[in-house]
Amino acid sequence: MFLDPQFVETLLFTTQVTAPVFLLVFIGIALGRIGFLTDEFNRVASRLVFTVSLPTLVFLNLSRTHLAEVFVLDLMVYAAVVTLLAFFWLVWRAQRTLVDYADRGPFVQGAFRGNLGILGLALAFNQYGESGLALASVFLALLIVMYNFLSVVALSLWRSEQGIAWGRMGLDILRNPLIIAVSLALPFSLLEWSLPSVLEETADYLAALTLPLALLCVGAALNLRALQTTSRTALSSTAYKLVLLPVPMVLGAWLMGYEGQTLGVLFLIFGCPTAAASYVMARSMGSNAALAANIVALTTLFSTVTLSLGVFVLHYYGLSSG
Repeated sequence: MFLDPQFVETLLFTTQVTAPVFLLVFIGIALGRIGFLTDEFNRVASRLVFTVSLPTLVFLNLSRTHLAEVFVLDLMVYAAVVTLLAFFWLVWRAQRTLVDYADRGPFVQGAFRGNLGILGLALAFNQYGESGLALASVFLALLIVMYNFLSVVALSLWRSEQGIAWGRMGLDILRNPLIIAVSLALPFSLLEWSLPSVLEETADYLAALTLPLALLCVGAALNLRALQTTSRTALSSTAYKLVLLPVPMVLGAWLMGYEGQTLGVLFLIFGCPTAAASYVMARSMGSNAALAANIVALTTLFSTVTLSLGVFVLHYYGLSSG
């Protein structure tokens, strides 16, 4: 089997897709441990990525893309529906299995909220280039709104003394730099506008910062000490995030006839580890922040295996070629 040329080719392909991304994360971990990437640098760099370079990257890719070619309404509906179904299933599971109310919100949020803006985009670009990045950006535009909304709901459900601040949540979503970038990119894409060449080249330089800097920050910010307090709840949430939800989501898309690049990007989007922002939100809303940090660390480390395995299987059987 190991001499099978297709197996060897698929193994090399998988390594090319996932290894550069996760190597940067591990370099970030190492640089953080030796104090080269300090907490202050990571805070400033992460803010630069989130507010400037990542929105620029999303804007450029969407503005240069003919949305009619990548925006498929039924595909977007499918992504939205399965995300909602996963959320309701997780809420039901949390109510049935977790006694501590403070654990329920982080468990639910950790199991559905993926790191699309960094790892999802990076992996899609590595596997499919600009076209994969454009399709992943369209998913990002939809799911980032859903993830923010559902995260607030999940963390508010078991806070009986406080309700959900709908107005504030709506303003936070509208002020999200990625949402603003998507909104600005739409007329450029639909009307085929383009930036002046000087601005476009400058924006390209900013966008080029995004993925390597963001991946280093992900590694530097990863709280490996949280793994010392790994709990059954954290492991359960991790299993849902990396395996128990992505597999039926991707299988359902395949049964509906999606294949090639579309199926591959769907897997990368649904199979991403938990976003680091879930820890910040859990802490700010009085939930179990230690559990949230634990889930982020576990999903990030284990996703090196699950994402690589998924890319391998889909490519080996010709389901994600494109």
